[in-house]
Amino acid sequence: AVPLSPQAFPLRSLRRRQPTLLVACGPAQNGAVGLVCARHLRSFDYEPTIFYPKRSPDPLHRDFTTQCEKMDIPFLSYLPTEVQLINDAYNAVVDAVLGAEGTQGTEGTEPCAAILATLRHVRIPIVSLDVPSGWAAGPLGGSGDISPDVLVSLAAPKEVARRFRGRRHFLAGRFVPEELRRKFGLSPPEYPGSDCVVAL
Repeated sequence: AVPLSPQAFPLRSLRRRQPTLLVACGPAQNGAVGLVCARHLRSFDYEPTIFYPKRSPDPLHRDFTTQCEKMDIPFLSYLPTEVQLINDAYNAVVDAVLGAEGTQGTEGTEPCAAILATLRHVRIPIVSLDVPSGWAAGPLGGSGDISPDVLVSLAAPKEVARRFRGRRHFLAGRFVPEELRRKFGLSPPEYPGSDCVVAL
């Protein structure tokens, strides 16, 4: 998701003078994607802050965490329950809490449930990675879902993306090998130039 924020939220368009972004990471695969996203955001001159309350013991996730720490990306020790504090401090929130993993019932477990309860009430834009956290599988979902402004589908849009009504939808899937494209019948759009993300 390297060019995501420059395309969806150019630095000059941010409402706050400081280009601050909150990246909320869950304990599984989507959280690792969030860590990578935070690292890329820092490379593009944004100021990400990571909330990663339940760190995975997976060596790759630990490596991503270390990389973020070495880039001086701050980690929050707690997520403010006063939503206005988040609205006032950040330009947007990157939702890397559950992704497709949320379809397996983990959205009701802590710390994910508390994060989602907060994200449902923020007034700043939400950028969801792969699948908006808490969205049920299939084209229909519950009324208490978060409402992201931007969705970044990974590899291919999932079925739940049919009910995405935000302002921008991107696909990050240039990395999918041709063999997998054939196996799963994926026909991704053309990626412009050397971009790894394409707008849908």
